[in-house]
Amino acid sequence: MINQTPTSPAPQFSDDFTWGVATSAYQIEGAAAVDGRGPSIWDTFTHTDGKIIDGSNGDDACDHYHRYAEDVENLVTLNVNAYRFSVSWSRVQPDGYGAWNEKGFDFYSRLLDKLAEKNIAAHLTLYHWDLPQGLQDQGGWLNRETASHFAAYAAEIARRFGSRLASIATHNEPWCTANLGYGNGQFAPGVIDPVAALQVSHHLLLSHGLAMTAMRALNTPAKLGIVLNQWTAVPATDSPADVAEAKWEYARSVQWFMDPIFKGAYPQLALDRMDQGLFTVLENDLSIIHQPLDFLGVNYYVRAFVSTDNPPKKPEGKLGFTDMGWEIYPQGLSDLLLALHQEYQEFNLPPIYITENGMASADKVEDAKIDDQIRIDYLRRHLAAVAFAIEQGVDIRGYFYWSLMDNFEWNSGYAKRFGLIYVDYDTQQRTMKESAFWYRDFIDAQRRP
Repeated sequence: MINQTPTSPAPQFSDDFTWGVATSAYQIEGAAAVDGRGPSIWDTFTHTDGKIIDGSNGDDACDHYHRYAEDVENLVTLNVNAYRFSVSWSRVQPDGYGAWNEKGFDFYSRLLDKLAEKNIAAHLTLYHWDLPQGLQDQGGWLNRETASHFAAYAAEIARRFGSRLASIATHNEPWCTANLGYGNGQFAPGVIDPVAALQVSHHLLLSHGLAMTAMRALNTPAKLGIVLNQWTAVPATDSPADVAEAKWEYARSVQWFMDPIFKGAYPQLALDRMDQGLFTVLENDLSIIHQPLDFLGVNYYVRAFVSTDNPPKKPEGKLGFTDMGWEIYPQGLSDLLLALHQEYQEFNLPPIYITENGMASADKVEDAKIDDQIRIDYLRRHLAAVAFAIEQGVDIRGYFYWSLMDNFEWNSGYAKRFGLIYVDYDTQQRTMKESAFWYRDFIDAQRRP
């Protein structure tokens, strides 16, 4: 039985704290072949038999491409002052190189107009996993040249929209792109090759550095940064083997991306346990990656519970598990934020935004409402964890719940629901869940004198 009682009084955040929700292009837009959009690796992947658990695809998704105005009105209802979304690269540049697609840019311009009309700050992510298939046909992220194409794309977005955006993030969760896309084949493009994943991770970081340089050269008004999915790594026992494995897990995941960005080098602990000849780093690559950031986006869902036993020990899950099977562990968020602050503050750690945090639950419509109390409890506890980290001196400027609405959940298809808003995929009707009203009221309470 999950305890629904808050563990502490409701936290208070600063008046200028950013409150938002997040989405990504392939998960919500639909309109897959409309107005000149080219195919992405996720179009190819989802139309390959056996890749998606429920056999679905993102061809229609939430039809946000046609319903964006309604979705912005829902942002108003939620009381948020910020919206994080991504651009479909193949919608604005069908092949990932060559000609631009003006109809694609027009869509994002209309969306930005609507957000500005409602005084909602726009936080744009350049890459949320949907590489144009044209670039994949040339090797995808295994091809170093893709990093240069990405920088050109970033510059074009910044040139057109930089003055209308609060922030631009280069990548969302490059760990997933590398390890799930190329390591175990769980995500597009479906490659199973851990050595390839290593090289891809480096090319992703290189593309980030090149894009930052390109956007800075334009004097882009928007704040520039990157979004990383991160977690604490907790040993299941005090055994030397578990403790060592937990340190390795943290090094090869969190530090693998943080260290090149902030320290200009890959973590030695991770390098010590791999054949460095397996991936290529050219002479100036790390200096290119090592660019100052205006912000760091942190996505947190679950801690890593590390066990060397066979079978491995599992976490107790005192607060339960999400519909993804992930342990609910809000303390992991504050632990992570404090660890980042301690390790990277001297390396010019910028302000942090919690750019994703949320849970999937098996939501049902009953008597025309969705009473997702478990999500309310999840939100309450994780916001308390953020407030605690702020009290301890971590510079956190905002929180974005994942997600605005139920959507296409990658290889899980439409089977998992993360949204504050319930989507009936047959009718595209949107219905506010009880958690949406709770979040709305929580934000309102933060704004009262």
